[in-house]
Amino acid sequence: MNLTPSLSLRNLPLLALAALAACGGGGGSGGMQPPTGILPTATLTAPVDRFPGLAGTVTVSATASDDVAVTGVEFQIDGVRIGAIDTTAPYAVSLDTSLYPSGQHVVRARASDAEGNVSPWSTALVQFLRGIPKPSGFTLDEAWITGLAGSTAFAQAPDGRIFVAQQLGTIRVIKDGVVLPTPFATMTVDSSGERGVLGIALHPDFASNGFVYVYSTRTDGGSHNRISRYTAAGDVAAAGSEIALVDLPILPGMDIHNGGAIHFGSDGKLYAGVGDAGEPLLAQDLASPFGKLLRFNDDGTIPTDNPFYATQSGLARAVWASGLRNPFTFAVQPGTGTIYINDVGQETWEEINLGMAGANYGWPYSEGPDSIVVGFSFTAALFTYPHADPNPPGSGPGGFISGSAVTGGTFYPPAGPFPAGYRDQYYFADFVDEFVARVDAANGNAVYTFAQLTTRPVDLLVGIDGALYVLTRGGITRISAS
Repeated sequence: MNLTPSLSLRNLPLLALAALAACGGGGGSGGMQPPTGILPTATLTAPVDRFPGLAGTVTVSATASDDVAVTGVEFQIDGVRIGAIDTTAPYAVSLDTSLYPSGQHVVRARASDAEGNVSPWSTALVQFLRGIPKPSGFTLDEAWITGLAGSTAFAQAPDGRIFVAQQLGTIRVIKDGVVLPTPFATMTVDSSGERGVLGIALHPDFASNGFVYVYSTRTDGGSHNRISRYTAAGDVAAAGSEIALVDLPILPGMDIHNGGAIHFGSDGKLYAGVGDAGEPLLAQDLASPFGKLLRFNDDGTIPTDNPFYATQSGLARAVWASGLRNPFTFAVQPGTGTIYINDVGQETWEEINLGMAGANYGWPYSEGPDSIVVGFSFTAALFTYPHADPNPPGSGPGGFISGSAVTGGTFYPPAGPFPAGYRDQYYFADFVDEFVARVDAANGNAVYTFAQLTTRPVDLLVGIDGALYVLTRGGITRISAS
């Protein structure tokens, strides 16, 4: 990913909407009889699917039928109920679109009957216009932290401090909402193009060992990316504590596609996203670490259970997944350990991939929704969205979401101050189009626009206070439930 806007960015194929999951009636418990008979049916009649410009107050309506009797129709917007269940035909509810951010949304309707049966959802993918920058009931503070020029990545300690990587060679600490005047660490780096200080992670036992991991482009012996470890002494790194754990090969002449994200998985291993360094074919070369997601022990050694450990040698044994162009960010879901990899695209598509040991995501032979190439076997992307939709608005595979560089992702947990309809979802951002969207796995991986920013986002995290923090190139935006 370029850290300044450019047509060479491959915009993240907007998370393509997967088939929305049907939700049937639940079984009985505690001696109650399960629902019986034929399922009712519901058909959403307004708005129509792929409607490109809803504004103001609109009517959401549906028809419903059953072999016994329809007892009500429930309407939803983005997985949240709209008003009360309508128990009388004609079934309809009013929706004020101005309470939601402009962009892509999903409305749904389902019917229930007297026997306890529930129909599948009938859905419509729509676009709202003239909305607000974030959903009603949320506060968006783009000035929460300012003055962080060239920010690239951040991580939060258990005590609430936020560590921020800055591309030119500095790690800063935010404490009690204030940027501390003394940097945590300063290093000499090659910061040309997309090089520099690009990733930061804290050890799972940071509270006891103070280990801070940094991914940066170092110049000794030729420009190359390095994973190093510092030990915190209060709010600064202990003098002389930096240890070089992993030195990647010397970079080719181009200063692009360095990746840079590092995170600890639920298995205690350190994962690192490495770009193809401007040499696309390296992504398919298992003897090269470029264009890969790498996996290390916390001391920089290579786990013997890595998928290619037995068939490769040297640093190539660290390869965990391949076929990536520029995995500038990825995220690990707490508890499950699920990894989503954001891969910045070239001319057409942006991708979010499910991390799997040994997976090959296809770059440069395939990107976006196309995972079928004669003679190759690739792992299809979970979600894709286009840089621009050449078809009428909303008609293409990206729906009403398009962008230019997917740069940031985080999993909101099942519990927290966000309303229920906003929890247990994956949030991601686009660097060039400056939006935040969310993926709702409980509703078939539907994608909803969540927030519109005025600055360029590069990373996301859910804070220990339950707010969503968005790192931009110049500061931190805080989005909280009001």
